[in-house]
Amino acid sequence: MRIPLTWLREYAQVPAGATAEDVMTELVKVGFEEEDVHRPLDEISGPIVVGQVLSLEQEPQSNGKTINWCTVRVVPEGAAQTLDIDGIDPSGVQGIVCGAHNFVVGDKVVVTLPGAVLPGDFRITPRNTYGHISAGMIASVRELGIGDDHDGILVLSTLGLDPELGTDALELLGLRDEAAEINVTPDRGYAFSIRGVAREYAHATDSVFTDPASLVSVTATTGEGHPVRLADEAPIYGNAGCDRFVARTVTGINAAAQTPPWMSSRLRLAGIRSISLPVDISNYVMLELGQPLHFYDAEKVTGEIVVRRAAAGETLKTLDGKVRKLDVEDLLITDGSGAIGVAGVMGGASTEVSSATVNVLIEAAHFEEVSIARSRRRHKLPSEASKRFERGVDVAIADVAAQRAVDLLVELAGGTEDTTVTDVGTPAVVAPVFLPSGYASARIGINFTQEQIIGSLTDLGAVVEKVDGGYSVTAPSWRHDLLAKDDLTEEVARLVGYDVIPSTLPTAPPGRGYSRAQQQRRRAVQALADSGLTEILAYPFVSKASNDVFGVAEAGATRTAVKLANPLSEEFGFLRTSVLPGLIEIAKRNHSRGFHDLALFESGLVFLPSETMGTASIPPLGVKPPEDVLDGLYDGIPYQPLTIGAVFTGKDSPAAPAHSPRTWDWADAIDAARLVADVVGVELVVTQGSHQAFHPGRAAVLSLRDGDVVGYAGELHPKLLAELNMPARSVAMEINAEKVFAAAADVIVAKGISTFPVATQDVALVVPVEVPAAAVLETLREGAGELLEDVALFDEYQGTGIPEGSKSLAFGLRFRAGDRTLTSDEASAARASAVELAAERFGATQR
Repeated sequence: MRIPLTWLREYAQVPAGATAEDVMTELVKVGFEEEDVHRPLDEISGPIVVGQVLSLEQEPQSNGKTINWCTVRVVPEGAAQTLDIDGIDPSGVQGIVCGAHNFVVGDKVVVTLPGAVLPGDFRITPRNTYGHISAGMIASVRELGIGDDHDGILVLSTLGLDPELGTDALELLGLRDEAAEINVTPDRGYAFSIRGVAREYAHATDSVFTDPASLVSVTATTGEGHPVRLADEAPIYGNAGCDRFVARTVTGINAAAQTPPWMSSRLRLAGIRSISLPVDISNYVMLELGQPLHFYDAEKVTGEIVVRRAAAGETLKTLDGKVRKLDVEDLLITDGSGAIGVAGVMGGASTEVSSATVNVLIEAAHFEEVSIARSRRRHKLPSEASKRFERGVDVAIADVAAQRAVDLLVELAGGTEDTTVTDVGTPAVVAPVFLPSGYASARIGINFTQEQIIGSLTDLGAVVEKVDGGYSVTAPSWRHDLLAKDDLTEEVARLVGYDVIPSTLPTAPPGRGYSRAQQQRRRAVQALADSGLTEILAYPFVSKASNDVFGVAEAGATRTAVKLANPLSEEFGFLRTSVLPGLIEIAKRNHSRGFHDLALFESGLVFLPSETMGTASIPPLGVKPPEDVLDGLYDGIPYQPLTIGAVFTGKDSPAAPAHSPRTWDWADAIDAARLVADVVGVELVVTQGSHQAFHPGRAAVLSLRDGDVVGYAGELHPKLLAELNMPARSVAMEINAEKVFAAAADVIVAKGISTFPVATQDVALVVPVEVPAAAVLETLREGAGELLEDVALFDEYQGTGIPEGSKSLAFGLRFRAGDRTLTSDEASAARASAVELAAERFGATQR
């Protein structure tokens, strides 16, 4: 929310010399966050004054352009020029070349004199142009930074202004004002108004607040105005979409009248572009009081206005010119012709106010928050009005805001007030909240006095009554967030002052620390980072195609995924069943920016839904649900195992003298998966396998000793890499860390280091080519017995000397005993036992 200081000063006692920074400092005390400062004088500086055109000579040029050679008086007739700047004529009359043609002799204009600086660091100096010394510039709206119009220079009479010559144009156009911008949290929608911020500033400074609503005198009605009917037959959560609708009419307006500079400058500083006088008035009232308004061309509204839900298949052409297909949940404003607006979000084009509008129908309504929020998201139509409605608008302010708009249309647009008034609906009665006497003190840690509690809540606008055991507090109509005793406690603490709350660090109880799973995850993540990988965090939202490819090993296999009801993007409308799509997307983004050698990993949750998803109903708020209801809620949540994935592309290190970097390959992906298991004391079994996302011949299945598959690793499928525009031979791994961690022993015991020498023997076995090397290795391990310390494959050969259809596998076996030095006969006997078992299972023969 941007707060122009001149506007704020009308309702709060802001010191004359206070800056936007000073105002934000005070507002921080009552819980707001600083955002930014908007100060036009940071980009523009004088001398910029009001001048009057004395003469104008049109001079055609050889390039086909016609320029005006003008003399402009910039001081009152008979007054002396007091500015002593190079290029400013002491006579008070400047010679200026101007290319615009929308002014005549006698017009009062804005003149930027030598020494002035315009937005964009455009400095004004005397310059020789078109055969004249042009000492200044006659400015347009865009050049002054107060609008987009650049068709001609700004003639002040078009704004209804007739100032004295030499008047400071920066002051005249509101450019000496400044605005403080604060962040407003969703529960404090009342602060999206000058009214709300002024009240909070008064709280922060303990000064007087003048409610702008109290300055508006609502005209006594002389009868019913335009007919309006509230007919919400499908309320969301039982709450009517509209519980109050005020309609007023103003006739005979001049919709083409200019918006006065004071209003347009305030709107501009508040971040809203000036469009036309009726639109500017509606925006001005909304910013001032917090009540969004909508103006209809009364002549285009046919018959009774009905507020209802949309019918299936109904459409509406909105003010932005788009035809929108409406949802049955959308709350509509309709008349005899059908829909004329999506309530609280955007009006329809058929009843739009234009420059030809004479009679205006004003809508000031109170709409239910959920309806507006859903329509805004559904149609992707964020607006200043919807931002306020979905956070909660003061239901009691509708008639005051409508009257304020009526008064401004009468004053500025020359309209006539129609004293008939429509005010329909029955707002819900605010229920009082009980605040026990000692509750706030116990929760905050300060002994609040009764005066502090009653005074703070009364300052908020609440009605406070002292009752047995505490206080009965009825929240003001603009504070929808005060629903429980904790909300009231927070307000007391906020207004008494956060700075008086003592800061005490809690003492950690003994015997607490990370859980077993947390320790395992930290060890795994730290091990990957220590090995040179970079940890990333990707969005959990993916496309259906990504889940289809990475979520199941076989193409076309059954795959279920959680579809989002309100996705950030329709392209990414599902929760991930694999972490690899996010890793690959980040790798792609880095490649597009010139980073090609990557080793990335992520530790995160994936979402694997079962047959049961969600629950038939949502438990009520405010009470803990019974255990069976909680069990049902948990059963409806998808299984979310912790998963660790990694992607490698390019080289393993930068090139350097005497060093040739190595390209990442499938073995690196397997090693990364093994590392995750090793640090928690689990051994992975790696076998050749297949997965539709991986290369058909370079993919490994990762399993536990009991055969449970926990992941895959290897080279990504070439076709997939080409589709994703990723480098060829990129590799990846993904492992279900939850299963791996569960398989780990409670205590990892380090193996003892033997002081006895190792006995090493090699064996080369010829086996059928289809026999996996890993199966042979495991057989040798089993057959060699307890003396075998380690076995590793170091060579695979097919060719001369090896029968066709067979291959030779060479293994290195390490034998060691913990209590003695092995003899060569003992090692040979263990080796022979291993070879014998391999021969029995695979028909292996020694080469």
